[in-house]
Parts: sequence; C-alpha cells; structure tokens
Amino acid sequence: MSFIREIEGGVEITIKAVPGASRDRIVGPLGDALKVQVSAPPEKGKANQAIVELIAAALRVTPRSISIVHGNSSPRKVARISGITSDTVRAKLIA
Repeated sequence: MSFIREIEGGVEITIKAVPGASRDRIVGPLGDALKVQVSAPPEKGKANQAIVELIAAALRVTPRSISIVHGNSSPRKVARISGITSDTVRAKLIA
C-alpha cells in the first residue's frame, strides 16, 4: 500500500480526512491515502483528535503514540505512529 511508509521507530500513513461525517470510521484505501471519516467538525483540532483516537483504537495503541506531522488544517494528512510496523498497520487497518 503506497499510503503506508516504514520509518525509523514506526510508520507514517497518508490520510484523506472527511470531517463532519455521520459516523467515525476507517473507510479504507482511496488512491494513495487511507480514507477516514469522523463526525467531529474541522475546527480547533477536533477532527484531528478524533482521527488520532479512531486510528489508535483500531491499532490498539495509545493516542499518544500517534501524531499528525503534516496537514493539520488540510484534508490530506500524514500521521506518524510510533512503535509499530507497516505489517501490523496493514493487518489492522485494511480488512
């Protein structure tokens, strides 16, 4: 998957965020990104926090191990996840 990139100490994933959706869910691959829908609005970091919490729950890691490193105010984001491998991310996020 081209949206998952192994880095030293973890993984970076490219995300296509859809804030203000009817429910929180990881939709799946969409081109070169992982489509994630959250019900939180795109204001004051609420959608970013909801994305972090949703991905953390799916990967069974703490939200502290995930950070948005690019695209804080954009629908296209890059999230860094510490202490995990790309194989684990693939297995848990892409069913």
